[in-house]
Amino acid sequence: MTWVIAHRGASAELPENTLPAFERAIELGADFVELDVHAAADGSLVVCHDPPRGGEPRLVEVVELCAGRVGIMCELKSPWRYRRHDVVARTERLLPRDAVVISFEPRALQQVQRLRTLQHVGLGVSIRRAARYAWAVGFWDPRVRPRGIEVAHSLGLRATVYTVNDAARMRELAALGVDGIFSDRPELLRSALARG
Repeated sequence: MTWVIAHRGASAELPENTLPAFERAIELGADFVELDVHAAADGSLVVCHDPPRGGEPRLVEVVELCAGRVGIMCELKSPWRYRRHDVVARTERLLPRDAVVISFEPRALQQVQRLRTLQHVGLGVSIRRAARYAWAVGFWDPRVRPRGIEVAHSLGLRATVYTVNDAARMRELAALGVDGIFSDRPELLRSALARG
């Protein structure tokens, strides 16, 4: 089974990283919602892709919305920009035990103690390096190759691909055995996977 990972919620339909986008992804049957976390000026953890400018939901609100309804994949955006706010540890404490923490930054993931981690690879971090500490890897769709997926699986890692919004490509990746696909269109992904 390939997980449907709603990238920033159902972000093709509704504004990304918002409560309505996450609610819609849950309605559409996503297995996980993916979200981005930053620290606001006051240190509060907010959900947004770019550095915060106000109006974003707080991480605690998103966690409450998703509780018991959908898995959470939480990406730490620029975690070192906010060292004084201890973003990594505080985010980890807020997330449920079945959540997954994602980052491009190996040092951030190596600090995570109790949750599964997903390391984006191929853009400065190798699959083999990620296997030392991560539970899963994320491949950027334009650069993923069947051999990379094979290597990840041989090292005991789950393999995911981001961000895919084309049904034919979704089916192709599922046939290659990827464990999860990030998409702005979770409804299309669910439908594509059902058709095989």
